[in-house]
Amino acid sequence: MNKRFFITLCICALFVISMAKGKRVLFIGDSITDGAWGNSKVWNASSDQRDQNDMNHIYGHGYMMIAASYFEALYPEEGWTFWNRGISGNTLDDLALRWQNDVLNLDPDVVSILVGTNDVEQALNDGRTIDVQTWDKKLRSLLNDVKKQKPMVKFVLCTPFVAKTGWRGESDNYPQRQQMIVSLVEVFVGICNDYNASLVPFHTLVAEAIASTPYLPANYWIWDGIHPTPAMHYRMAQMWISNSELVY
Repeated sequence: MNKRFFITLCICALFVISMAKGKRVLFIGDSITDGAWGNSKVWNASSDQRDQNDMNHIYGHGYMMIAASYFEALYPEEGWTFWNRGISGNTLDDLALRWQNDVLNLDPDVVSILVGTNDVEQALNDGRTIDVQTWDKKLRSLLNDVKKQKPMVKFVLCTPFVAKTGWRGESDNYPQRQQMIVSLVEVFVGICNDYNASLVPFHTLVAEAIASTPYLPANYWIWDGIHPTPAMHYRMAQMWISNSELVY
């Protein structure tokens, strides 16, 4: 065998091996993560109804896409794999129903979770409050299922948020919405401490962005009380990149 060819073959083999060792990073949540990934034609389409081979739309159009693109562009040698498994309208219970298919079956090394907004929405629509202790136990149970399968898994927990903008900000139940979001943020903080997870405090990011730009309308950042604009998605991605600790 030609020596130069043999050396080239070895280099290629080492590259393939190194790529195979890359971290497997999964984002799961609701519409804020979803971003119509997989060129979804239905707002809450399940993962198996989406085109997972369409590289134009594989990550959607939100913070997840920006964050994943950052790591793939700047660290291609790491061979990371990224998945978007956000589905619009999802609550924590919805995540639980698809946890096996959309999380455990993919065997991720890193799981990023952003959920809670729709739990609050449903509670307000039903005229009730969220049972925070039960919600806490459900989220911990999901995390424990992943840890049983992969003890060294890393969790990145992103806090839900709300802003006094759009029709939700003008609604009479805004104080109740805000209080429930605060309660869920406290759940995330507590779980982060117990699971040595990385915390991405989106609630702080949103509040500070609005407070620091009084010359802009608040809906410059959050257009309807809960959904980010492109500008905020960019800032969310920056915070995720900084806080996720994917690169040490």
